[in-house]
Parts: sequence; C-alpha cells; structure tokens
Amino acid sequence: MEQQDGSRGLRSHDHQVPDAVAEVFRHGWADTSRPARPGSGAAWAAKRRAAVSERFPGERIVVPSGGLKTRSNDFDYAFRPHSAYIHLTAELGTRAVPDSVLVFEPTGQGHEVTLFTRPRSPRDAGPRGAEFYSDRRHGEFWVGRRRTLAETAGDLGIETRSRDDLERALAGGVPTRAVRGEDAVVDALVTPSAPGDAELLAFLAESRLVKDEWEIEQLRTAVGNTLAGFHDVAAELPYATRLERGERWIEGTFNRRARLEGYGLGFETIAAAGNHACVLHWMHNDGPVREGDLLLLDAGAEADTFYTGDVTRTLPVGGRFTDAQRRVYELVFAAQSAGIAALRPGAPYGAFHDAATRVIAEGLDAWGLRPGGDVVAHESALYRRYTVCGTGHMLGLDCHDCASARSETYARGVLREGHVLTVEPGLYFQPDDLTVPQELRGIGVRIEDDFLITADGAECLSSGLPRAADDVEAWMGASR
Repeated sequence: MEQQDGSRGLRSHDHQVPDAVAEVFRHGWADTSRPARPGSGAAWAAKRRAAVSERFPGERIVVPSGGLKTRSNDFDYAFRPHSAYIHLTAELGTRAVPDSVLVFEPTGQGHEVTLFTRPRSPRDAGPRGAEFYSDRRHGEFWVGRRRTLAETAGDLGIETRSRDDLERALAGGVPTRAVRGEDAVVDALVTPSAPGDAELLAFLAESRLVKDEWEIEQLRTAVGNTLAGFHDVAAELPYATRLERGERWIEGTFNRRARLEGYGLGFETIAAAGNHACVLHWMHNDGPVREGDLLLLDAGAEADTFYTGDVTRTLPVGGRFTDAQRRVYELVFAAQSAGIAALRPGAPYGAFHDAATRVIAEGLDAWGLRPGGDVVAHESALYRRYTVCGTGHMLGLDCHDCASARSETYARGVLREGHVLTVEPGLYFQPDDLTVPQELRGIGVRIEDDFLITADGAECLSSGLPRAADDVEAWMGASR
C-alpha cells in the first residue's frame, strides 16, 4: 500500500529483506559528506524571498515544491518542482527533492525562512535506516544521493530542517497563506483562505514578470540550447523522410539536444508535418515527414535551472517552399515583423498582438478570404478561424510564464524593461476548410521568437535562426 510520506511499500515483485541482510547494509560506508557549493542563483533567490517577506508582514507563507506523480504502477514522471518554489530557492533540476516545503515564519523584524526537505537517507539502525536501499522512490540506491540538510542549507543559503518537522512547524494560530494543490499534507494542515491564497499565488506569479540579470542569463542559455536543437533537426530532416514515423525522429533529435545541454524539455515537442501543422498543439508526432510538405517545429529546451526557451520554425522539408507555402509563410512573416516592431517599454502588452493580427487580416482580405462574408464589415477578430490563438506570451520558468498574474498586470498591463516574451503569429488552414482555396488547405505556418524588452526596444534572444523565407531556404540547403 502507499505510505503516508509518499514512498511505496513492498510490491508484488519485491522480496522481503531478512534481518541478517539488513544488518549487512548498516556497516562499512565511507564518509561522503561534502562542503557547500552555493549556486549562482542563491543570492538572487534571497532577494526574491525578501520581497515576499515585505509583502506579507505578520503572516506565515507556505510554498511547497510538490511531489512525484505516478506514470505507471511504480514508475514516476521526472520530478519538476512548482515554479514559485524554484523562483524562491534557485534550485537545480538534478538536485531538486520532492515534497520539500518553504516556510516563511513571521517575526517582529520580518520572517525566518526555513526549507523543510528530506535529508540524506541514513545508513544506521534508526527508524529510517533501511530507506537508502529499500525505498524505490526516495532511497539512494534507487534514485541517487540526496544532499544532507547541511549541504542543502549551504548550497541554497536557506535554513534547513527535516520534512518530518513540518507538521509541528505549521501548528498554531498564525495567519497563513499557502500555494495549494501541490502537497496534500500542507493542504490538510493549513486552513484554506480562498482570497488570501489566490492573492499569494498572483503575487508570486507577478514577481516573475520582470526578470533579473541572473534570470536573463538563464534564458539566454535555454534559448541557445533550443537553437542548437533546431540546427540538429535541420541536418537530420532528409533522414526523417525515409521513416514511417519521421515526426518521431524529429522529436527525438530535438529532445536529445535538450537533455544533453540542459535539464530537458520546457514542454512536449511539437513536430507537426503536413496537415498536422494545422493542429496547434500536435504532440502525437507519429506521422511521416514527406518531401514537399512543411514541418512545423515548436520546441523549447529547459536549462539546468528550469528556465526554458520556446521557438517555432516552419520548414520546407524538401528545402524549398512551394508557391502556395511561400505565400502563406510570407504573410505570417510580415505579421510577426509588425508584432516585433510594436515591442518597447511602455507599450500596451496587447499592442504586438494587435499589430500582427491586423497584418494577417488585411493580407487575407486582399486574397479574398473573408470568413464573415462580404456583407460583414471588416473585423480582425473574424480571422480567428484561421489564426485561432493569441500571438505570444510571457516566457521564463514556465513556457507560458506568470499565468496566475492578474489581468491588469499582464494581459491589460504594459511592457516593461526585463519582460521576456514570445511573438508567434500563425495561419492554419484546415484540410477540410471549404472557405479557402484547395491549394491552401492543409498548410499550417507559425513563426515564433523570444524577446527581451530593453530600455529602448527589444532584443531577439533567438536571432540565431533565420526567419525570412529566402534565409530559411538557404539555411536548409546548407544543413542538407
């Protein structure tokens, strides 16, 4: 049965461990403790924790990392902590420990911040002495060495205590706000406060809107790794055309680079060839990649610090666009260029979306494509039949970052220096759409780049990939 702390007990295929064997495991281990290795983000995370303390004086704040999620029977998905927890600790992917909880305890001068986490598995006769070899979820023999509490404290610059002490720490009548839905124990111990908890979550999201210097460097790394994956894909496109499920080869090619250079993927790779490019979030990736088709690749590599890139290119598989494909591509390119031109501090957040969709609407209107019919007045929103979604989003620890921020600070706010966002217009002509000419049906095009808002405009972090149709063809030719 499932144990309360989230570890799994004896399973059907396990063997009992006799006392004599257990005794053998208790002796003969070298001291492998190590000195602290403070991460480069620790000082920046301390500033973020100070901002939380200042915002919620006199209140206890609880931010869990979240825990492991079962994929199948006794196998879990790779652990990925909650983004607010990452932001406040600067924890690394390979060191993050499930079921950790960050607690801000109010004092007269602010807060004492303590990280409650699992210590390294002991190797003695104590109550948890068998964990390191018998617990497949948390034991060192199964999943690797955890840090000691002292090592964690030294690495992150946070006072650290055992997770076993969490229940006592959350007792008492202190007003408390918590990030909910991530830790069942926290949810049970902390009385819900719907407005208060929502306000905390919004503040934590909004505190990530403007990236600090360290975060920008992490995003540069993540975007750089993402571009490397795109170059790998361009080089392997000819081979993918020989396979029944060439999309899977493209997916694997990009994913290999993401794992090699960083922690992994920021989101599941979209490798959509042919008609699949008309599906916004095509992730089955089980189709062929044929000469003459387009490949829409939307992918992002996650750095070791969990910051992610998010880039899309639509590539002619054979190296050159057909006339119809180029016609669609160049309209999307013009729309993206208009959106990019609208990026500057102080501009309304929605300005880049409005600029891009205006170009698309006018272009489609010039082609004679009027989804509302000729009797309906010109209205850009009508063209959502062919565009569907928005033209971009904030980017950071999450691909769609800061999603819990209030509308007035995000969607209805203004761009500020330090914002990082994507611009990604697209056109998607479904293969069964009778409102468009036959030669356009089944064509899907999206172009997406990542931008840092600067003091006087915007810097394209993903400028290492070509955007214009001629440049894309030249790149494809060189890669082949």
